[in-house]
Amino acid sequence: MNNSIKNNSAGSRYSTMSMVQVAIFGAIICIMAFTPFLGYIPLGFTRATIIHIPVIIASLLMGPKKGGVLGFLFGLTSFINNTINPTVTSFVFTPFYNLGEFSGGIGSVIICFIPRILVGIIPFYVYKLVLRFVKEETRRRGVSGIGLVLAGVSGSLVNTLLVMNLIFVFFRDAYAEANGVAASAVYTFILSVIGINGVPEAIVAGLLTLCIGRVLLKKNVRERLGFRNDFGY
Repeated sequence: MNNSIKNNSAGSRYSTMSMVQVAIFGAIICIMAFTPFLGYIPLGFTRATIIHIPVIIASLLMGPKKGGVLGFLFGLTSFINNTINPTVTSFVFTPFYNLGEFSGGIGSVIICFIPRILVGIIPFYVYKLVLRFVKEETRRRGVSGIGLVLAGVSGSLVNTLLVMNLIFVFFRDAYAEANGVAASAVYTFILSVIGINGVPEAIVAGLLTLCIGRVLLKKNVRERLGFRNDFGY
């Protein structure tokens, strides 16, 4: 009976700690999202994004389920920002914004949420996959530099590539006209956005994930901060 009480107590403590951890990461995401020029950097025709960084780190520390929840929060901040503080192409992220004849719809919701949820899921599995091919000593430490870089890059690119390609699927003509681009050249324009925004964002995400992850993923640090260490690394 004493063992049962202890197990219940430990489970309760873990559950409380887990909620606190998610809340802390959620607060970081919200601060970045609603502080001007911090999380969403306006570039006129779009916004450069760095909010995916805490989502990626959370995915590695807390697993894909909580990472996906925080990815949803990331999408929600984008949804709110594009509704109340729109740019010329905000209709691709929210159905509640119109620009003349251009308006959002169900495609806006898909674009706004699905890629961002995956930002909290894909890096975890990329990191796990990389650990299968590294040295045994690295697996025991649970910290792989190349794994962290690839996790950061993959999280950033899944957001950029999915968002931009879904824009092409749902809003090709409207997106072209809103940006003053010929419909026949809209995918070339999208590729330029991926190159100008997406590639630097991915590089920054890889470097920041490496720097932050090297510290937080150490087993002794994770234990002190109360993060579970049962993901196989």
